[in-house]
Amino acid sequence: MRMLSRDQVVSAVRNLCLEAARYLPADVLARMEKYAHAEKNFRGRAILEQCIENARIAAEKKLPICQDTGFAVLFVEMGTACCLDEGSVEEACQEGVRRGYTEGYLRKSIVHDPLFDRVNTNDNTPAVIHLRSVPGKSLRIVLAPKGGGSENMSRTAMLKPADGVEGVRDFVFRTVVEAGGNPCPPTIVGVGLGGTLEQCCLMAKKSLLRPVGTPHEDPRYARLEQELLEQINSSGVGPQGLGGRTTALAVHITPYPCHIAQLPVAVNLNCHAARHAEVTL
Repeated sequence: MRMLSRDQVVSAVRNLCLEAARYLPADVLARMEKYAHAEKNFRGRAILEQCIENARIAAEKKLPICQDTGFAVLFVEMGTACCLDEGSVEEACQEGVRRGYTEGYLRKSIVHDPLFDRVNTNDNTPAVIHLRSVPGKSLRIVLAPKGGGSENMSRTAMLKPADGVEGVRDFVFRTVVEAGGNPCPPTIVGVGLGGTLEQCCLMAKKSLLRPVGTPHEDPRYARLEQELLEQINSSGVGPQGLGGRTTALAVHITPYPCHIAQLPVAVNLNCHAARHAEVTL
């Protein structure tokens, strides 16, 4: 059994908070540059160039890419042959988020109660933590801060099996187009298909972690992803919803087995600042 120290985990999560807030991942930046070069709409191209410049300045000056530094969402894979010397991995992750957002002067956006007591917790905790047990001796932590604008425009539907591919295509397209400029396009479109209601939503969010533009390994889903991307980018919504052909940078679909009577579909949108950072201990 491999022993990890609690302090090691706390420090790693703290550093992930700072890294994710300040640096746009290389795959996202490369995709933005590709689409900026191809964008024919003058306003759309100018907005994309400003987004790229914003990311450059944020990295250079070590400032957040966006004022909304998001809800801290962590995907944690803990090896069955490793453990912490003190406390739980969930508690250590929460402490790491607390320190990262406080010491990094990142915006704290979490309120105690969603309805009656909307008082800020002042340290951006609690984080949302998805913990899985996996074989091995390592602890892998992926942090994906999620801003309010794009999260608000996410949707889910329990379609009927007879709705088929066209039903899924119509729901995803309508969700992105009706969102307009609210999720700060160009977006990354995460799609969950199958499972149960909650599993479908989680798969949509995890789809956002796939390297941008990497096609699905199943050619049928890869083809649907490309067709949806082209359909979305022909809608004219454009960067920041102000017109152009770059409404989305990628569509990522994650399927899962489902009940014979169901066809769940969920769409989780990420803004152009598709922030995420990871570490393996």
